Amino acid sequence: MVTEHLSPLDLAFWRIESATHPMHLGALAVFDATPRTDAPVADRPGTDRPGAARRGSAARRPGAAPRPDAAARAAELLAARCDAVPGLRRRIHDVLLPVGAAAWSPDPDFDPARHVFLVRTGDPQRAAGPLMARPLDRDRPPWEAHVLAGPDPDSFAVLFKFHHALADGLGALALAAALFDEGCAFAGPERPAPAPRPARSLLRSLPAVLTSRFQDVGQALEIGAAVARAGLPVGVPAALAAPVPTGPGTRAVAGLALDLDEVNRIRKVSGGTVNDVLIAVVAGAMRRWLVGRGDGEPTGAGPRALIPVSRRRPGGGAKPYGNRLSGYLLRLPLAEPDPLRRLERVRTGMDRNKEAGPARGAGAVALLADHVHPLGHRLGGPFVAQAARLLFDVLVTSVPLPSFTFSLGGSRVREVYPLAPLARGHSLAVAVSTYKGTVHYGLVADAAAVPDLPDLAQALRAELDDLVRVVRC
Repeated sequence: MVTEHLSPLDLAFWRIESATHPMHLGALAVFDATPRTDAPVADRPGTDRPGAARRGSAARRPGAAPRPDAAARAAELLAARCDAVPGLRRRIHDVLLPVGAAAWSPDPDFDPARHVFLVRTGDPQRAAGPLMARPLDRDRPPWEAHVLAGPDPDSFAVLFKFHHALADGLGALALAAALFDEGCAFAGPERPAPAPRPARSLLRSLPAVLTSRFQDVGQALEIGAAVARAGLPVGVPAALAAPVPTGPGTRAVAGLALDLDEVNRIRKVSGGTVNDVLIAVVAGAMRRWLVGRGDGEPTGAGPRALIPVSRRRPGGGAKPYGNRLSGYLLRLPLAEPDPLRRLERVRTGMDRNKEAGPARGAGAVALLADHVHPLGHRLGGPFVAQAARLLFDVLVTSVPLPSFTFSLGGSRVREVYPLAPLARGHSLAVAVSTYKGTVHYGLVADAAAVPDLPDLAQALRAELDDLVRVVRC
């Protein structure tokens, strides 16, 4: 069997993790309290789901045990389905060669009970914070699904956690979608293996190899210089910097749903893209939040937001595993008091980034991982993790979701809040997705450094309302 090594970027995410700063991303899916009556809960072809069959027969037998609530049924389905998803049965292990590298291998002791958990809670968002703070077990396949039972028998949420070494945001979405009722419909065909290239003599191929290497070195130097220029101190708000914890890290989670139609109304008047508006809403909300907590009017060029950019090709059909990421670096114009001018500055900055492309500039720092030997990742991982504060100040990422409705055991997904990992020295990470005509902001913060995270969530709503009011005038 051919050994599948982690890519350089996947390996970097695996090596920079620490107990206080786990490197998993997540999503909190909130389900409708009333299950769908038009969706069958029958097994998908080729998938062992005995829980559904037992429920059907038990409902018809007089004196049978009470039917489990929606959360318990969801946990049963997730446990039964994950066994059939190859990407969820693989673990990471170190290898001898190359020195410092790691590879994937099937977990011979895979047990769904070690990955799918049922949690009774009256507040799924509050419960999600401590769960996001808890690192994944590095000796097992690096993912978990926590079914969070709500206050009534038919309400629940599911917190998915995927290590960043396993998948980026789009890949994690594909892996999670395979566990829903629509899993087969969502999964696209895998990209066929590339045809073998004809053999070429060393002398004939040497010029092309050398040219490629020189281009790679030039790109790395260019990105490194851009990172150095962007790392100059600019007086970032203290609220965005978290002290390094001496014990286990703490996390708080907050989510907010906004109307996508209102975002589109702003975009049509102001120009640019929906993503420009969503980023400008973050900038305006942060300004409101900082002023409201008594930190004073923001000044200076503004904090550096890292905006991840997917390098996956649409419709490529590639496996969802691993990371295909670059990024843009954008100054959030918090010092600008006018909401429309703030949006204009965000749009101008994003246009400049797009013109340069995702392979250049300080935001493309992820691409530098390709130029580091595996041993460098192993030895330098802790140092890179400590340097995150020098590279950017806040993460603002977007995860697009498909247009159709997800469901689990007939219960529809109503809201999806993406959750990003929190780098060392950072107090806040923002993720956003659009689903079924609604924008969902997912906020993850250091609970000790940001005790007022709900205030920031409400500031997002106030900022969108203000932009809508301005464009109507």
